[in-house]
Amino acid sequence: MKRIDFLKKTAAAATILCSGAINFSCDSKKSKKITILHTNDVHSHIFPFSANDKKRANLGGIARRSTIINSIRKENPSTLLLDAGDIFQGTPYFNYFGGELEFKLMSLLKYDATTIGNHDFDNGIEGLHAQLPNAKFDFISSNYDFTNTIMDGRVNKFRIYEKNQIKIGVFGLGVELNGLVNSNAYKETKYLDPIEIAQDMSSVLKNDKKCDLIICLSHLGYKYNNPNKVSDIVLAKKTKNIDLIIGGHTHTLLDKPTEIKNIVNNNVIINQVGCFGTHLGRIDFHINNDTKYYSSQILSV
Repeated sequence: MKRIDFLKKTAAAATILCSGAINFSCDSKKSKKITILHTNDVHSHIFPFSANDKKRANLGGIARRSTIINSIRKENPSTLLLDAGDIFQGTPYFNYFGGELEFKLMSLLKYDATTIGNHDFDNGIEGLHAQLPNAKFDFISSNYDFTNTIMDGRVNKFRIYEKNQIKIGVFGLGVELNGLVNSNAYKETKYLDPIEIAQDMSSVLKNDKKCDLIICLSHLGYKYNNPNKVSDIVLAKKTKNIDLIIGGHTHTLLDKPTEIKNIVNNNVIINQVGCFGTHLGRIDFHINNDTKYYSSQILSV
């Protein structure tokens, strides 16, 4: 299938979701369009899967992802490209290059930001720090306290991006490292309660910084059998001011975003696109004052 045909068919099959809630309206007249593209848990996959792969035959690859991203940017220059962590580990490219190749390629694709996943510590915090000069994008982690580590001062608590005169606030949340990552790998990094941090960050972005759209890059995981374990679902239910949670960690491939009511009964969108770079998420927001209409696509790479 030709690439142009693929894009047309994918667009035709796009999932378009509208909500009647106060903060999401289906009236997009006179609105400003913002496109959010996102990946998660790419795990050092540089090239497509082979034609013989039983689950992901011919899917993935940086070159294909680049083609799709460039096409969307031409369509709408007001585009953000984000990642939800676990860039590292999974192929020999990481074993050999230690993350250099991944960061350089993401920089070539002009990623705007990523959060930090547990596997991004697989070469230790020193290994992560050593690769930072190869990254021309922001690292955002709000609930990892890197004080007294080599990463202190190298990671943002939040970032604000302005596209099409719309202020977009982005913060990041990571999973509990204790019991998941060897403590020698993350040293004195402290894990802070993600619900409390999310409330603090989203309040700052909404009320102090006057952001029009608030995005959480989450490596907490989509949901768990234990309803009390912090996940994206729990996060959405227990917070306010977040518009979109871009998830990772559980390798969940959603065929459409999940909508959850937050503590003030407004909708929160949750999306996650599997793993290994086989899919690219797309959320188009049309924003007009306090009303937000969105459409979504899951693009096979």
